[in-house]
Amino acid sequence: MSSEERIFDLLEDLDAEADAILGAERALEVADQARAEYATVTLNARLMAAAGAELSLGVRGAGALRGQLAAVAASWLLLRTGERVWVVLTSAVLWCDGAPAHAVAEAAWPRTARLGVGSVLRRMADDDAAAQVVLADGTRVEGHWRRIGSDFAELATGHRRGPLLVPFAAISAVAQVASES
Repeated sequence: MSSEERIFDLLEDLDAEADAILGAERALEVADQARAEYATVTLNARLMAAAGAELSLGVRGAGALRGQLAAVAASWLLLRTGERVWVVLTSAVLWCDGAPAHAVAEAAWPRTARLGVGSVLRRMADDDAAAQVVLADGTRVEGHWRRIGSDFAELATGHRRGPLLVPFAAISAVAQVASES
């Protein structure tokens, strides 16, 4: 092998080593970027991707609920179980099993996703249907929604002198109770 061929071989070897080093560095950069981007993904973005799917949720105070995820909003979701439709506050979700691996960016969410839980409770109050309310500590209360404030609701239970004031932060889940006709 001539000295010229040895120099070209050496240059090819160095070029291959440089490519390998650059490829490894690029792979690390891509992995770091993917990790950093995933750090911005919210639980609601993952749940939004699960809309319409069957899944199981662990809900503080209510235990495990399994059903079809009917809707997702910024602070709550609707879960259709066999017997009820539950409004579950996202802050009360302890775990979720069955969500797809992808997420939906907030910019792609429907307008209804911006509604707060107060909007849902106002709708229930308009229907004047009995509601079962599960609080974060596991307490279950039945009654009728009366007035809905900005961060609390009045629940008429029939067992108290006046309506029970329930802060939204204390609510884990709410379901309308079927009327007995």
